[in-house]
Amino acid sequence: MGRLPFIIAACIFILAFDVYCFKAIISVFKKWKPSTKKIFTVAYWSYSILLIIGVFAGIYLNLFLTLRAIILVAFFLTVACKMAMLPFLVLDDIRRLYIKIFRKKAVIKDQPINETDQISRSEFLVKAGLVAAAVPLTSLSWGIISGAYDYQVRRVNLILPNLPKAFDGITMAQISDIHSGSFYNKTAVKGGVELLMAEKPDFVFFTGDLVNNLTNEVRDYQDIFSKVKAPLGVYSSLGNHDYGDYYFGKESSPAKVKNLKDMVDVHKLMGYDLLMNDHRRLKVDGEEIGILGIENWGMGRFPKYGKMELAVQNTDDLPVKLLLSHDPSHWRGEVLKKYPQIDAMFSGHTHGMQFGVRLKEYQWSPVQYIYKEWAGLYQEQKQQLYVNVGYGFLGYPGRVGVLPEITLFTLKRA
Repeated sequence: MGRLPFIIAACIFILAFDVYCFKAIISVFKKWKPSTKKIFTVAYWSYSILLIIGVFAGIYLNLFLTLRAIILVAFFLTVACKMAMLPFLVLDDIRRLYIKIFRKKAVIKDQPINETDQISRSEFLVKAGLVAAAVPLTSLSWGIISGAYDYQVRRVNLILPNLPKAFDGITMAQISDIHSGSFYNKTAVKGGVELLMAEKPDFVFFTGDLVNNLTNEVRDYQDIFSKVKAPLGVYSSLGNHDYGDYYFGKESSPAKVKNLKDMVDVHKLMGYDLLMNDHRRLKVDGEEIGILGIENWGMGRFPKYGKMELAVQNTDDLPVKLLLSHDPSHWRGEVLKKYPQIDAMFSGHTHGMQFGVRLKEYQWSPVQYIYKEWAGLYQEQKQQLYVNVGYGFLGYPGRVGVLPEITLFTLKRA
């Protein structure tokens, strides 16, 4: 019941927003026949009301995953398009208000833009808003069709000055943020895992967020991700979505405890070595490096379950220490300040906001205004951080510019 007032308030806001957009559209198509106007009105409001009902059903009913995904896609695209229209509609209202207040005549009709163009300023602004709405509709639709499962292998040379000779040239893969509760195409997901396995990495890191809310979301994909294997092991950590906080709340309960236990069991069943404030010694030809993993540690509203002091115990003799920590803010928030012995940290979490630009020499996403380190390799003095933008998706069921990532590292000595 805790979410219900918020959902109702959001629906009221959306309906009010719908009224605002509807009146603006109707005002510029005055030449429509009454029958056309009636058909548009019925279609517009039927769609809006059905969409709101669909959102409630998706939250409170056990709908098929594909149907929930369709509802989510429709809702996201609708809101995005109307938000693109909004600045133009507000600008027109401000213009009208200005005329009403500051012009001396009691009633002033819209003036033509120029002598040859008889379209009114209001009509021009509203139609410009409709054109603007088509931009997110087109790009976001393409991101769903083309980007959601367009897995990209990114190759990175990871220079580690103290790397033992036996590890020079060894390969390590990273995936992150699977979010299995969002998937709706098992064939595509399987294709991504096959792409990863074709690289034949020596060991693999998975840096958290296996699900969105509940462990049982991975049920239909457990067999696929169980195929992720490597000679030196698959090591994993938990992300903020894996604890059930977004479903059960932050307080402990028997159901929440069981959900976390199920999560730990799933990692074992898939063959992943889950590191919860712990470490492993990775040995090759008699030489060793350390693999450390902590529970989620995030800044702000994100939970701080991680305990680095436990993970680093009995690792002083290891020449290289690689850390799995889901949230990249942990690097600047704690690792750089307190743990200079960590050579490289591997994170996910940001998704690159699933929107932006990633080129070889340039990258941009709105998420960079929230996270200083949000995608790719970063270095400060002798410590490094790599942020993987994720295998899956959350919220918006697609990606534009920032495509799902499989990272392949080649470890090299200085």
